[in-house]
Amino acid sequence: MASRRKSAESLKPEKKKKKKSCEEETASVCSLVADEQLKEVVKEAWSQRRACTQGDLELDCVPFPHCVIKNFLSSEVFLENLQKELQELNFNLKSNDLYKFKQSDDLKKRTEPHIAGLRSALFGPFRSWLGEVLGVPLEPTVDISCARYGYTDVLLCHDDELEGRRVAFILYLVPPWRSSDGGTLDLYSTDSNFQPQSVVKSLVPSLNTLVLFEVSPVSFHQVSEVLSQDRCRLSVSGWFHGPSLDRPPRHAEPPAARNPHLPIDETLLLEWINPVYLDISYQEQIQEEFEDRSEIQLKDFLKEEKFREVSEALRLTQVQWTKRGPPNKRCYEAACVDSLPQCVTSCWELLHSEAFFLLLSNFTGLRLHFLCPNDEDEDEDEDSKDEERDEAADGVATGSNTQSPAAKASRKKEPSTPLCCGELRRWSHGGYTLLHDAEAARAEYALDLYLPVCGPEWQSEFGGFTCYVANEEDEELLTVYPEDNCLALVYRDKETLKFVKHINHRSSSESFYDFSFVYYE
Repeated sequence: MASRRKSAESLKPEKKKKKKSCEEETASVCSLVADEQLKEVVKEAWSQRRACTQGDLELDCVPFPHCVIKNFLSSEVFLENLQKELQELNFNLKSNDLYKFKQSDDLKKRTEPHIAGLRSALFGPFRSWLGEVLGVPLEPTVDISCARYGYTDVLLCHDDELEGRRVAFILYLVPPWRSSDGGTLDLYSTDSNFQPQSVVKSLVPSLNTLVLFEVSPVSFHQVSEVLSQDRCRLSVSGWFHGPSLDRPPRHAEPPAARNPHLPIDETLLLEWINPVYLDISYQEQIQEEFEDRSEIQLKDFLKEEKFREVSEALRLTQVQWTKRGPPNKRCYEAACVDSLPQCVTSCWELLHSEAFFLLLSNFTGLRLHFLCPNDEDEDEDEDSKDEERDEAADGVATGSNTQSPAAKASRKKEPSTPLCCGELRRWSHGGYTLLHDAEAARAEYALDLYLPVCGPEWQSEFGGFTCYVANEEDEELLTVYPEDNCLALVYRDKETLKFVKHINHRSSSESFYDFSFVYYE
């Protein structure tokens, strides 16, 4: 393909421009870091896990060791130019169960002069200083990026632990910021099982302030939701790498108790459920659709008057709610079943009833009741007949058949008892659930049921919807949004996990409820 070659004159300005963009500006950090006497004081305080304040440097060890250095960069001009370069980067939306914010690409190879200067300062002289303070060799690994948090952005409770991370750091490049703007760095206390309990300290972002903390089994923290609609929480963050601290065995939660159905007949179905869903031919249509998609949503599931009665009763003060945690796994309220009004108790019993188990079998084709035909049993019967014919033929040929009736019987799979577990949950601003390792390890085939009571005011932009994802992947397979009186059924396999998206500030004072059940064949 022909192209026009530029003249030598036209190339000269371009060459100069390229050279200029690669020149690294020197980032001078505060003089405190160069003070040998101060370094020894901070080193001793860190090793003894006690607080220490020296000018713009403050070390605190509650709830875990962290250090705040104000006026970290010495030059205001450098700081302003750094902000400009960062603002011009491309930012990508990052959103999953744990967070929602915008993040730049990795900064370790960026050539902008002030970004490169900051990187050299952090992972050069400052890394050496920090390694001496900690008394551990920090590796030359560069791990750094830029984050922008806008209105309703958040990073929920986590400990930052990942192989090689030793110290986390955040350099704030924010406009004047108040605690009422949100976006604080919240530090959690932990219990005897090394699980986070509650926020005991909040650090408000401040321009040119560096915060760093030791990554450990108890370094639980979060970035609280940004509540300001006109301020951007800009920061540069990353990790210094080195030998990880010892981790005790992770605490294993006991699994939720599973129960067989309650011996309640179809009278309860006739009393509560929209008659259209009790029609056998319609149930067949539902089953076909469910088997094709592994999920279905059934609108106006309960009779209108019954649903209205439940909706009104849930807002009564007699219902007792218990906060469910720990915050690195979940945050919502669950109802104490003994405190429920009679109509809500009846709805609860409906979802536990034998008749409802059979109805779910008809909706899904799953074996949730002994009356439900099982395709596997039919296949096994055919296989058994084939084997018997083969064995008979072998017997004629060999004159023997060594397999006893007991051995044949042992090959037949004993039918399991269908079980379920459930909660009545209340969701409001700040509610969520997170994916976690224990859930992935215990994942199994199951049928999820949701019956929301949310009212027409609830909007999808508030959050509170349930996302299904493939294990170890962020891509969403399915999203179920809360909708009044709409029964949602989702069948998941061992590689599918779920979470409830954080409910953000847009929800204001709104809240919603849902019956959340899981059924097992």
